[in-house]
Amino acid sequence: MKLKDLEIFIVAPPHPGWGGRYWIFPKVTTDNGIVGYGECYASTVGPKAMIAVIEDVFHRHMAGQSPENIEWMYRRAYSSGFTQRPDPTVMGAFSGLEIACWDILGKSRDRPVWALLGGMVNERVRSYTYLYPEPGKESAAFWVDPDAAAAAALRFVNMGFTAVKFDPAGPYTIRGGHEPAMSDITRSVAFCKAIRAAVGDRADLLFGTHGQFTTPGAIRMGQALEPYYPLWYEEPIPPDNLAEFAEVARHVRVPLATGERLTTKAEFGALLRHGGVKILQPALGRVGGIWEAKKIAAMAEVFNAEMAPHLYAGPVEWAANIHLAASIPNLLIAETIETGGAFHQKLIRNSITWEDGYLLPPTTPGLGIQFDEDVARAHPYTGDQLHLQMQEAPCDYRHGNKFEGGAPSTE
Repeated sequence: MKLKDLEIFIVAPPHPGWGGRYWIFPKVTTDNGIVGYGECYASTVGPKAMIAVIEDVFHRHMAGQSPENIEWMYRRAYSSGFTQRPDPTVMGAFSGLEIACWDILGKSRDRPVWALLGGMVNERVRSYTYLYPEPGKESAAFWVDPDAAAAAALRFVNMGFTAVKFDPAGPYTIRGGHEPAMSDITRSVAFCKAIRAAVGDRADLLFGTHGQFTTPGAIRMGQALEPYYPLWYEEPIPPDNLAEFAEVARHVRVPLATGERLTTKAEFGALLRHGGVKILQPALGRVGGIWEAKKIAAMAEVFNAEMAPHLYAGPVEWAANIHLAASIPNLLIAETIETGGAFHQKLIRNSITWEDGYLLPPTTPGLGIQFDEDVARAHPYTGDQLHLQMQEAPCDYRHGNKFEGGAPSTE
C-alpha cells in the first residue's frame, strides 16, 4: 500500500463562520484505493500558496511511501531544505497529510485511530466551548458585554458543559506585546465576575488571550483575575519568547496554558524545560500531526503537565484531537465549537457524538468520520485572505479597545 493521489479542499464555513475564514482538507488516496482525510491548520500564507506548499510536501516527501512510515516522512519534511527547525507552514502542510495517513491506516486495519496509538485511556473526552451568541443574535457588541457573556455561559453550562472560554482582554496586534489598558483589565474582571455569578461552581472559567501582552502587562492582568479562580490563563504573552512564561507564572496564581501557535516537540520541549506552563494546547493541524502530538503528551507527563488540544478549525482536526485525547493519560480537556458546530457536523454527516459535556471517541475505522465531499465542494473559499489575521492598528488607550471575537461580522 503506497500513497498515490492528492486532492485539496478549501472550504469556507457559512455565516457566522465559527472556526475561521476557511478550512484546508487534504484528501489522500493509496494505490489500492483507500482514502484518508486530514486538515491543515496553517495560515501564514494565502490559500493558493498553501495549496502549492501541501502539494510540494506530499510529492517531495510522501508520494510512493507506505502510510505506515510516518516517522520517516516526518523526518524528511522536518529536515527539508537543510532546516530541522519548526517551520509552521511546512509542518502545517505535513500535519494535515499525516492525519490523513492515520485515517488510511485505521481503515486498512478496520480499527479506529485511537486503537493504533496505544489504545483507549479515556472512554469520554471532557469538552469546552468558547462563548458564542445564540444563532441569529450575532453582533459585535456581544464580545464586550459581560452580561451577554454570562447569559451565554449559563446556556452552555445548562447543556452540560463543565468549562467555557472567553477572551475580552482586547485586541491582538502585529506590534507584539503591549500593556493592557486599565479599561481592558476592568472589562476582563467584569466578565469573570458576571460569568462566575451565573454558573457558580458548575463550570471552570477559561480566560483566553492571544499573546498580546508584555510580561508585566500579563502579570497585571493575571493578578486581577485571581479572585475568580480561572482554570487557565491562555497565551498571555507572545509565543516567541518561551522563557517569559515562567516569569508570568511566578507572579500569577492562575495556571498558564499555551500551544496553539507552537510547532513540533522542539518548541513544546523548550516550553516545558523553561517551566511555568502546565497546560499544553497543541493544534494537531499545525504541530506536526497526531504522532508528534502523542510524543508531546509523553514529554508533558514527565513534567506533570496536561494536554488540552486546541481547535479553531474544521471537523477533521476535531476528530484527530478526539483520537489523541482518547489515547493519553494526561488529558485535561479538549476544545470543541459549541456542541460540534452545525456546519462542522454537516461536513462529516454528524459522525461525532457530543453528549452531556463529553465527546465520545468514534469506534468506526480510521478517524471515524464520514467526510461529505459534496458539501465541501458546495462551500469553496474563493478569496485570498488568511484563516485568521491580526490587527495592524495600535491599541487605543484613549477611546477603549474593542475586540470582536469569533469571525468578522463583515463577512
